[in-house]
Amino acid sequence: MTKDLHHLASEAKRRGRELGFDLVGIAPAQPSQYREYFRQWLDDGQAGTMAYLAARFEERTDPSVYLPGAQSVICVALNYFAPLEPPADAGSQGRIARYALGDDYHEIIKPRLHQLSDWLRQQAPEAQTRCAVDTAPVMEKELSARAGVGWIGKNTCLINQEIGSWLLLGEVLTTLALPADSPGIDRCGTCTRCLEACPTQALTPYRLDATKCISYLTIEHSGEIDPALQGKMGNWLYGCDICQEVCPWNRRAPWTNDPALGPRFPSGTVDLRETLAWTADDYRRTLRKSAMKRVKLPVLQGNAARILSGGRTHG
Repeated sequence: MTKDLHHLASEAKRRGRELGFDLVGIAPAQPSQYREYFRQWLDDGQAGTMAYLAARFEERTDPSVYLPGAQSVICVALNYFAPLEPPADAGSQGRIARYALGDDYHEIIKPRLHQLSDWLRQQAPEAQTRCAVDTAPVMEKELSARAGVGWIGKNTCLINQEIGSWLLLGEVLTTLALPADSPGIDRCGTCTRCLEACPTQALTPYRLDATKCISYLTIEHSGEIDPALQGKMGNWLYGCDICQEVCPWNRRAPWTNDPALGPRFPSGTVDLRETLAWTADDYRRTLRKSAMKRVKLPVLQGNAARILSGGRTHG
């Protein structure tokens, strides 16, 4: 039996940092405080076509359903903010959200979570564990805020006062009752820059209407895009970073230390004319090991065509 859970918690956080995570905290595996809010958000249709968000509602809103007997969640965060070069020809370039510029973060984070999980079970053989990245039914931002990794900002991103919001998240759920860290403190104050900067007015304080979000519209949405929104989507080909770019907490964001998260496109953009000419082989070769492959080639080319057709008023 584990002798000292306080020592184990401290060592688990140290081990997480050794594995390359920038932030590590521990949260209690309690049911979500946002269960009814999340249900209403789904009922209001603000998830758009992302039906998978409702499919495992009980697991998503209670860690002990996802891992029976779960008592603690080790929450980790990885900084993905990398320097970019100016685009060669801004007029024909499509922008890509920073998180998708490096290698697929799922493939970076998952092995490290498994290493942390294996280490934990070596220290406490009685422990059961389960790992999660964003594709798992886990309220990862809420858990990370509980663990003191940051707070959920008005743009619904997790923000850390030292690193900012360019963070990729992951979790190790465990049946061990590890001592929890103090929850994050909301430091958004009266600032509303993210709300004002969103071209499609997708944000209200602490709430995102995905059906208006440029990230959703360029990645998750299926079908035609509302013409009223098309002209406001700028030259975003895949995702959107506007609400993070204007956040004051990102002014001094440090560069990532992880070479796997360096941009495959140095300017953070791709030539839209070239994208329209890609074959299936070009797509596979160019986006090898990229999270951008979540979007199939026809959708990506549709996004490129929308930008080149002049449907942008921002950029």
